[in-house]
Amino acid sequence: MGAILLDGKALAEEIKLDIKRRVAEVGAPTLAVVLVGSDPGSAIYVSNKKKACEFTGIRSLSYELAEDTPEDELLKLVDELNMRNDVDGILVQLPLPEHICAEKLLVSIKPEKDVDAFHPYNVGMLSIGRPVFKPCTPAGVIELIKKSGATISGKNCVVIGRSSIVGKPVSSLLLAENGTVTTCHSHTANLAEVCAQADILVAALGKPRFITADMIKENAVVIDVGIHRLENGKLCGDVDFESCKEKAGFITPVPGGVGPMTIAMLMNNCLKAFIQ
Repeated sequence: MGAILLDGKALAEEIKLDIKRRVAEVGAPTLAVVLVGSDPGSAIYVSNKKKACEFTGIRSLSYELAEDTPEDELLKLVDELNMRNDVDGILVQLPLPEHICAEKLLVSIKPEKDVDAFHPYNVGMLSIGRPVFKPCTPAGVIELIKKSGATISGKNCVVIGRSSIVGKPVSSLLLAENGTVTTCHSHTANLAEVCAQADILVAALGKPRFITADMIKENAVVIDVGIHRLENGKLCGDVDFESCKEKAGFITPVPGGVGPMTIAMLMNNCLKAFIQ
């Protein structure tokens, strides 16, 4: 029969339409987006974020800085944006050039304007179950799981990856939904066996087509966070889609799965920053 596709693009459009309606009612937030350098992937992400702002009615300020911009100059810009009452959210696109300390930069953003939810304060609030903002990609993952109709409460949830951006916060959000969560990583013993016990499997390990059909449970919900460009120019995720789609109950495509949801949840955080 094959898995049902979880269409992140369609769900993201629904969410953005709702945000557009709410913006029309309460007023337009302002998001400041800072891009340092000319990384092609980052430039695409920033372009997509600007388009989403335009669609939802959120005001977007763009700061595109040269690759060799000094760290103190970037910190000064963030400080200015922190002080501006007309700026509700600040987003500095990662990765940053090597001479800039990302940790120092992220800590410099006011927590109430940190719409990516990367500031240690926001990370801590998430870990105790009281998030100010939910990190965009993990929040999108949860919405996609709920869209499948799957109940998270009481289910075996396996997250592969322990990054601060996806793996750890996804685990926290699944715990908040009363899932029984196992976080796996490169040192996990018997990884395939652990994955095969998962009712809900979230792959965020950064290895193309690593998850194969023998590693997933029959009718599992499979969420693929990875994105990779192959030598032939095609995109793929961390999941071997072709084999796994015959066994999973629900599965996200790459592209068109988690990616669009990340941007939709960013718009949601911008609106929340404006309202609170």
